[in-house]
Formats: sequence, structure tokens, C-alpha cells
Amino acid sequence: MAIEESNIAALSSRLALVALGSAAIAAATDRSAVELFEEALAVPGVERWSFDLARVQLAYGERLRRIRKMANARVQLAAAIETFERLGARPWASRARSELRATGQSKPRVDCYAMAPLTAQEREIALLAASGLTNKQIAERLFLSPRTVGGHLHRVFPKLGVATRAALRDALASVPDAQLVEDH
Repeated sequence: MAIEESNIAALSSRLALVALGSAAIAAATDRSAVELFEEALAVPGVERWSFDLARVQLAYGERLRRIRKMANARVQLAAAIETFERLGARPWASRARSELRATGQSKPRVDCYAMAPLTAQEREIALLAASGLTNKQIAERLFLSPRTVGGHLHRVFPKLGVATRAALRDALASVPDAQLVEDH
């Protein structure tokens, strides 16, 4: 590539970020793309170039989503959304939100430790729902009504930042156990 031959990346952290991000987007294999994205994000001083950094995070999140690394994609996409919104880059934020929704998460988790913890019953119901059981099957197993199970799931989805049952498994896997259960 011309960008590599010119060694433009040596001129500044911004150009290194853009050059590596561009190489990652054009990479022939997913493995090399991931390596290049990681290298781009690790360039010292990239936080100074927040818009360019967010664009690389968006592209990385898109690639991760397409190779079904949903939890990792959500991290990149949520970071990109936060930056785009802070900068007032609405079209870019909208694109990143669309990608985030495609991972099964409805809105970015700004701080996973700030989210409300699940109760023990909510956690148990979420785990059963994530395993593929219907509300009726969960209700029979836990001696509850299907309506009660639905109510618990209705409260669990926003706590985990997901919009679908299919996204529950990844969301539960990405949250530390200490954060899942509220002490009473």
C-alpha cells in the first residue's frame, strides 16, 4: 500500500492511527484485521485525536460484529458512540448505535459498575432464558407464573443493556459475577 511505502505513520500518532486503521479495514483476513486494529488503538497518544479514534473503534466494532465477537464489538461501539455524541457527530453516532443494536444490545453501557445489579431471582431467570427456555418452561421450573417470569425479564433487559433474549447470554458473560447479584 502507498500509505505503508510512504511511512506516513512515523509522522504523528494521528497518522499512525489512521494508517493502521485503514490497513485493518482493508485486511484480507479477520485475524490480521483484529491485530491491526489492536495495534492502531495501542499507538501512544491516540486519545488526543478523539474523532479519528472513534472512527477506528467504529470500524473495529463493525468487523468484530461480523465475525460474531459480540461482547468485544459492544466495547468498541459503545466507546465510539460516547465520543461521537460528545463531539456532536450525530450521523456517526447514529451509525454506531445501529451497529450496536445489531449486536443485540439496545444502548451502550457507559459504566457497567453503574448499572443496577440483578436480584438473585432475576439472575436465575436470565440464565434460564439465555439457555433457550420459554417463559412457561422457566415458570414451571421455578414455581412461578409465566407472567411473573415475563415481568422479571422486562426488568433484566435494561439492566443488562440488551433488547433480545438472544443477547442475554453474551450480556451475562460480559458482566462480572459480583455485579450480577444484588445483596439483600
